[in-house]
Amino acid sequence: MLELPAIVCYPLLAQEFDFGTVREYLFRESIMQAAWRTLQISVLAQVIGIALGVLTAVPRNLKIPVLGQACGLYVWFFRGTPLLLQIIFWFSALPLYAPDDAGWWIFQYRHDWLLLSPFQAALIGLAVNEGAYMSEIVRGGIESIESGQLDASKSLGMTRLQAMRHVILPQAVRVIVPPTGNEFNAMLKNSSLASVISYPELLFSARGVYARNYQVMELLVVASLWYLFFTTVWTFIQAEIEQALRPERAQDSIFARLRRAWALPDRWTRGGEG
Repeated sequence: MLELPAIVCYPLLAQEFDFGTVREYLFRESIMQAAWRTLQISVLAQVIGIALGVLTAVPRNLKIPVLGQACGLYVWFFRGTPLLLQIIFWFSALPLYAPDDAGWWIFQYRHDWLLLSPFQAALIGLAVNEGAYMSEIVRGGIESIESGQLDASKSLGMTRLQAMRHVILPQAVRVIVPPTGNEFNAMLKNSSLASVISYPELLFSARGVYARNYQVMELLVVASLWYLFFTTVWTFIQAEIEQALRPERAQDSIFARLRRAWALPDRWTRGGEG
C-alpha cells in the first residue's frame, strides 16, 4: 500500500509531468463537451432515479400486496448486482435476445426497441440502479416519521395515499435530502462507467486523447480536475439545500437571501407609493 503514493507521485518528483499539457487540455473544446455530457447524464439519471425511488418506496411502506413485493424484488436485484454489469447488459446483452428474422412484425418492433445507443443504455443503467438505492433512502425517510401521523391523517378523512403525499413525504424530505446528495455525488463519478460502452463522457474522452499523445497521467489529471470541480460545486449546493430545510437556519441560506434580494425592489416600490 505504501508503494501506491510513490508510484502516483513519481512523475511529479521526476519532473516528467507536463503541466503544459494539463493547461492545454483542461479547457479544450472536446474535453469541455465531454464534461457537459458527464453532467447531463448524471443529472438525468439522478432525477429518474429519485422518481423510481419514490414510486417503489411508497407501495412498500403502504404494504400494498403484490406491488410492494414487486418493488422489493426490484430493489433486491439492482442493489445486488454490479452497476458495470447492468450497463453492459442494457447495451450488449439485451439485443442478443431480440429475434431479428422471425417474420412477425411485433418481433421486428422489439428488435428495434432493444437496440439502445450508448447514451440510452448508460442512462437506463445508471437510473435504474440509482432508483434501487433511492428506494431504500426514501423508505428510511418515511419510516422516520411517527406512525401516529398516518393515523391522524386518516382520522381527517385522507386516504393512505393522500396522507403519504400531503403529510408524510413533505416531512420525510429533510431526512431524505442528505443521503440523496451523497448519491448524486457518487453518480457524478459512477457516470465514468459509461465509458465501457463507448459513451463519450469525460473519462472516455480523456482516454481517447492520451491514446494519441501518450500523456496518460496529464489527461487523467485533467479528468480528475473536472470531477473535483463538479463534486465541489455540488457539495456547496447540497449544504445550502440542507440549510434551507432547517427552520432555525433557513433564513441564512443562499436561497433565502436570493428571495430577499428579489423582493427588495418590490419593497422600494411600495415604499415609494406610500
